[in-house]
Amino acid sequence: ELIRISNSEVIAILRGQKGFRDKTIFIATERAEAVTNSFWDTAEDAEAYSRTGYPQVLTALASVIEGTPTVKTFDLASATFHGGVAGTLS
Repeated sequence: ELIRISNSEVIAILRGQKGFRDKTIFIATERAEAVTNSFWDTAEDAEAYSRTGYPQVLTALASVIEGTPTVKTFDLASATFHGGVAGTLS
């Protein structure tokens, strides 16, 4: 269900945000746990998303998450993505 909502609703929210590049989702079904990473051009773009788009994403995912997700921001140190990604991982 997480993947369905992500593909049908969340990706549209992310694509509407300035500086959005890509996202990943890792799921550990045996623990009912997921980790989502989003990639942004700049830290400022990621912070703006945190204030504007992220609340919309939480609303879209409300039926499949328990509690409030933990949000952490990292600088991208290395990647082998096709086309590369600069900036911030959030």
